[in-house]
Amino acid sequence: MRAGVDHENIHVDTASGAKASRSKLDLILQLLRNGDTLKVTRLDRLSRSVLHLVTLGVELCERGIGLHVIEQGIDTSTMEGRAMFGMLSVLAELQRELIVANTNDGLASARARGRVGGRRPKLTEDQAALAQRLYDEREKTVQQIADMFGVPRSTVYGHLDKAKSVPRQPKKTTTKITP
Repeated sequence: MRAGVDHENIHVDTASGAKASRSKLDLILQLLRNGDTLKVTRLDRLSRSVLHLVTLGVELCERGIGLHVIEQGIDTSTMEGRAMFGMLSVLAELQRELIVANTNDGLASARARGRVGGRRPKLTEDQAALAQRLYDEREKTVQQIADMFGVPRSTVYGHLDKAKSVPRQPKKTTTKITP
């Protein structure tokens, strides 16, 4: 038992608190009934959006469900707890916005230094050029090129330059009909 909650009633959500819809939170909201209390460790684990927190707080209040934020000592069954809930929900959103702003600043700084984000290409420039030549000259199919480099076909397609590619026409075959 943790914080007065039986073990079978403890649900842990692995999704970010920035998301409004999360599987465990959605389940808990369905299970809660009038007179129950939703207990969370910290307010920012419940949500990082003021709009979502306020909406959730109103929904819980209308349904007669209390909210107890353990580490911050918030209990919405009291007037002081409701006031603290409002103030901390604003701070939770501010924290989220600061994280986003810092991340964007870091990415901009890295770009200014010539760093490019994302994964490294699966094929080197030389491999991509060879793949392009083999494809354009119809020496190999995309699947054969992919097998040659040990990558999926989608990777080969991603490296092919559509502007340089020669449109591929089906091979002409002659059919001889004999009586």
